[in-house]
Amino acid sequence: MIEDLSSILRSWPYGEGANARKIVGEDGREKVQLRVVIEGLHGILQFDCDGRPDGARPHEREFALDHFEDLAETRRAAGGPMFRLSRKQAAELFEESSMIYQRYVLLLQMNDYDRVILDTERNMRLFRFVHEHAAQAEDRDNLEKWWPYVLRVHWTARTLKDLEAERFDAALESVAEARKLLAEMSPQENEVFQAEMKRSNEALDDLEKTIAEHRPVSELEQLEREKAEAIKAEDYERAATLRDRIAELRRASEA
Repeated sequence: MIEDLSSILRSWPYGEGANARKIVGEDGREKVQLRVVIEGLHGILQFDCDGRPDGARPHEREFALDHFEDLAETRRAAGGPMFRLSRKQAAELFEESSMIYQRYVLLLQMNDYDRVILDTERNMRLFRFVHEHAAQAEDRDNLEKWWPYVLRVHWTARTLKDLEAERFDAALESVAEARKLLAEMSPQENEVFQAEMKRSNEALDDLEKTIAEHRPVSELEQLEREKAEAIKAEDYERAATLRDRIAELRRASEA
């Protein structure tokens, strides 16, 4: 029997900030649902939170990528020629990548950082595999323009996870690592790549500001600020006192 969604839609009002939720499905697995409106028509998208977003097991594996990685490893171990993805096989991985992308974007909005990290790591693995093994150059290059985006989401999730746990130094290190990886990427003459690179660097700037806003100010940092204010106000006597106190703290930290 096909179930009418009307009662579900009525019990779940559509409104900003309340259009995504987690439920436990009939199979006992956690799922995420998203209320959507397309040209005035209301509906629901649903993803499994773990495993393939659609709940499928392609080729009797958790993900299609696992299956094709096995084929490549079997070919390598046998000493045969490198395994190559056909156009159809590459398209299957593109579809899987798209599903994972849609899920991790939603999970990031719901602050499910651990799952976002897992999903982005899987998609990065998929990007590398396709680029190495696709038979057609068009397929090999198809996902490369999205590297700045997937790196941004991955390191945003890691940074926000550290920030939530008040690991401020670790959060700053995550931002620094993201900047390093972006800077090491080979430039592409591709509008999507260039736009995502720009957005990614801007997002990292915003993350640094957020960390600074939440990070407690140390005594030394507070004294440095007060000294700068005293100099600006031409209160040089106070500035000198603060300078001496700052020097004492630095000597103590080095001892």
